[in-house]
Amino acid sequence: MTITEASQKYDISADTLRYYERIGLIPPVNRNANGIRNYTEEDCNWVQFIKCMRGAGLSIEVLAEYVALFQQGTSTTQVRKELLIEQRKQLMDRILEMQETLERLDKKIDGYEDRVLVREKELRK
Repeated sequence: MTITEASQKYDISADTLRYYERIGLIPPVNRNANGIRNYTEEDCNWVQFIKCMRGAGLSIEVLAEYVALFQQGTSTTQVRKELLIEQRKQLMDRILEMQETLERLDKKIDGYEDRVLVREKELRK
């Protein structure tokens, strides 16, 4: 799969894919005789993982740390797990905050027209 195809498949710009490769978030992608990147299934799995984790709010720095630990082998399994547990906790905190915001918006929206019409009538007097 070319970088253009991978970019379209994962809805990530080609520049971002190059950046992820350059900083080590995805392993170096093999190239054909013309120097064109040829994404394998394993490369695509890394892209998918990074995209998912970025979508969950993990920073580039945290992901770089995770990938570096992964590359060190099974001796880092517990450290990687702890890193993911901490990131999960942070994500849950954000979800709770967003849920509270959603509930507040729902209250604002509920009956909004009635409140606006009453206020507009008051202003017109």
